[in-house]
Amino acid sequence: MSSPPERVLDAIQRRSLLDLARRTINEAVIHQRLPEQIPSEGIFAERHGVFVTVHSRGKLRGCIGVVEGHEPLGQGIVHAAASAALQDPRFSRIRPDELDDLTIEISILSPMTPVRPEEVQIGRHGLLVVSGRDRGLLLPQVAVEHQLTREEFLEETCLKAGLPRDAWKDDEVLLFAFTCEICGDGQTAAP
Repeated sequence: MSSPPERVLDAIQRRSLLDLARRTINEAVIHQRLPEQIPSEGIFAERHGVFVTVHSRGKLRGCIGVVEGHEPLGQGIVHAAASAALQDPRFSRIRPDELDDLTIEISILSPMTPVRPEEVQIGRHGLLVVSGRDRGLLLPQVAVEHQLTREEFLEETCLKAGLPRDAWKDDEVLLFAFTCEICGDGQTAAP
């Protein structure tokens, strides 16, 4: 599997992306609306899959995104950030009193590339498992944060898709890998 060349965001781009996500979450939580002004130049005009992950006091409070960039990145971040704060079905809505304790992480996805199980690289690749209408996705940082082996990462992604743990061994199940450029609170320089 060959990966596309990776772009590296500079500190100003990272801060701008995070500021947009934070402004969106504040608007959505406090005023139940999206920001009126969404940047549309430069990085904000590019089209990428994007996920926004929100933690409160170190605990996951929401993670929502899209695999493919069907809209400009600025709009994708706004929609993902608001959804992560208010619509992740695994969690209650973020409350106004939590806003000061939030940390935000934006994952900008590379295009999906078909991959064989033995080609999955922990810490580098995210994984998408597809079987008919069932789909499950885990970002690359999930495997690192939970210290998963390659096989465990494949199994957890299958479970996320609602499939049996070992479904990745089935030739009918499709596996796709991707990389992410991650912008997180407290991280302004390139990784």
